[in-house]
Amino acid sequence: MRAKVTSLDLMGLWRLLVALLLTWGLVAPSARSQEPEFPVLFDARERLVRPDVSGALRLRFLTTTDFPPFNFTDQNGRLSGFHIDLARALCEELGLQTRCQIQALPYAQLTQALEAKQGEAVMAGVAVTPDLRERFNFTRPYLLLPARFLLRSDVVLPRQDASGLFGRKVGVVRDTAHAAMLEAFFPNIERVQFEDRDAAMQALKEKEVSAVFADALQLSFWMVSPQAAGCCRFFDGPFLSERHLGEGMTIMVGGQDGALAGALESALAALSKDGRLEEIYLRYFPAGLF
Repeated sequence: MRAKVTSLDLMGLWRLLVALLLTWGLVAPSARSQEPEFPVLFDARERLVRPDVSGALRLRFLTTTDFPPFNFTDQNGRLSGFHIDLARALCEELGLQTRCQIQALPYAQLTQALEAKQGEAVMAGVAVTPDLRERFNFTRPYLLLPARFLLRSDVVLPRQDASGLFGRKVGVVRDTAHAAMLEAFFPNIERVQFEDRDAAMQALKEKEVSAVFADALQLSFWMVSPQAAGCCRFFDGPFLSERHLGEGMTIMVGGQDGALAGALESALAALSKDGRLEEIYLRYFPAGLF
């Protein structure tokens, strides 16, 4: 999952997005016409058993600094982002505020560091794989990264859902999960494949395609950037597929620590139930992914 997201220079785009949202005058009306929505991934009626972790000597979350808006260093050099705020909220929910730590490492070192017990949990967008499941525990997902269509605002469609794009040209990056998903979900759409995202977005601006199908996070950044010049808006969706896009954002916990995984999952459910998880989401995804 993370490999898909970080193919962009998200750090620069995130800082640009923040600046634009502070002024709003540069944001296209279509980009802010809908209130951001947050999917509920935990059933409010479900009661998850919370293992007792009150005796833990520490709860150290391992993350990175180069995955905005999830984790990044702010203008003052402090570690910030969605994952940082979420880690602190989880520590508070578990009553471990005084033993809560967050450490940033290079992404490639996270798995090894967790195995070496340099931390208790990893929050950095690590994609769940069969190999990792044999070595670690994972919570349920707390956030999904959907696929979306980004449609030119001047395109008039006969129907206001994906079927309105049948027979029209839609750009997608070649040999990606989104290309496979577009073919599987919408075989009646005329797919135009590009070598990279920049080429696809340029084709959208130049009206060579009516829409682009890609990761909603990437598209949300581009949609409010000067490069887009207010050209486009989200259309239909969001579209989710575990087969193509993975299980979503989860917390990876040491393989022998089933109690901590269960406690974190219970804490995530509590944050979801009382709205704290959504409130953190809205701090960092004001354009909305859903």
